[in-house]
Amino acid sequence: MPTPLYDALRSYAGCEPLRFHMPGHKGKFLPVPELAGLAAIDVTELPPTGNLYEAGEPFHSAQRLWADLFGFENCQFLTGGSTMGIHTGLALCTRPGEKVLMDRSCHRAAFNALALLDLEPVWLERPWLREENLIGPISPECVEKMLCRNPDIKTICITSPTYAGVLSNIGAISRVVHAHGGKLFVDGAHGAHLPFLGLAPFWEADVVTVSAHKTLPAMGQAALLFYDGFELDRVRQMASVFGTSSPSYPILASMDLARQWMEEVGAWEYQRVALRVAGLRQKFPSLRPQFGLSLDPCRFVLKVKDGPAFAAALEERGIYPEMEDGGHVVFICTAQDSDEDFLCLERALEELRHLTGDGPVIPAPPIPERVLSPRQALFASVREWPRLLKDCQGEIAGCQIAPYPPGVPVVAPGERISKKELAYLQKIGYNMLSEIQTVLSG
Repeated sequence: MPTPLYDALRSYAGCEPLRFHMPGHKGKFLPVPELAGLAAIDVTELPPTGNLYEAGEPFHSAQRLWADLFGFENCQFLTGGSTMGIHTGLALCTRPGEKVLMDRSCHRAAFNALALLDLEPVWLERPWLREENLIGPISPECVEKMLCRNPDIKTICITSPTYAGVLSNIGAISRVVHAHGGKLFVDGAHGAHLPFLGLAPFWEADVVTVSAHKTLPAMGQAALLFYDGFELDRVRQMASVFGTSSPSYPILASMDLARQWMEEVGAWEYQRVALRVAGLRQKFPSLRPQFGLSLDPCRFVLKVKDGPAFAAALEERGIYPEMEDGGHVVFICTAQDSDEDFLCLERALEELRHLTGDGPVIPAPPIPERVLSPRQALFASVREWPRLLKDCQGEIAGCQIAPYPPGVPVVAPGERISKKELAYLQKIGYNMLSEIQTVLSG
């Protein structure tokens, strides 16, 4: 499989040019052996290496290969993770002051985008899976109902898959959105691997961002923006607004190489991993596919009685999961996890089986009262009180109160901290003894 960007970088390095340009290592030296091999291809915008934010090679061909693979008109490489993709995507779909129908369970980057772009959110509440103590998929019917109630909304923003691997039916939701003359933006940060499993998780969406670094063999911060119906120059312009003017070429090249490896070998490896995860789901109490619930085949969500305690017990055995909450531990499984890795994990889970099972009953996350707009709250004067979160009932949050991971705000800036939010945070085991910023309201 071709790797246009990586090949261009290697060709430039192979000419052994005199580099009187940045970076300062000049392709010769980085101070530790682990990084030394990257120096040669760590370059800047030059005629042979191209410019991420301008038309031309090698980026045109490298991004074209990804777009064809995912079934979109175009693709834009990103070096700021899906955070950069969320900001860029929403900037393309909206204008300042507009309303956005937004999934309340979006990542905190989406909440920041609301403030930066001066958008007004209308919350699309996800259904709560009571038996699983997790947020479920968004239904097309719910989107239809909300758009009928709010005919002036023309942009919808949802997350699929969720951190727990729950997938919404993007194709069906897209048809509803398009029938109302709107555009659908999908935060698919955790789903970069899904098309390689033969799935179509983003079918007919207008804009999608995925994090290659989360589930593919790509460097940290590597992400992609897929889109239909937007001018290429406009997309490049918006990406440059939210991204660095000195994007990392090793990060960019890693996306070129990740696609090549996935097409040649990785897709088969992911099939192996999906079978391994299916086996773990059968052996241990876990979130499983069922009627009306579609899951990422490679996301393993274990049910436990005490998430933090279980994660600590795993870490004592040298195993580090992605995240935990009150009743779950989440494992991101990828093509780089060997059969031996899975055997080690399975042995540890057997040793800790007595700690698995249904955890505490967790209520659905509340939706707080909004007092200030996201933009007003972001730029408001704030103060740090010598008070703890548990003592802040009635105050207006000046920062996001968001367990991380997954980084989904329970209380966003500009929202009032009420008794129900405090009760929910305590129920999920959030640190109620932390200090809190509050907006000056006078």
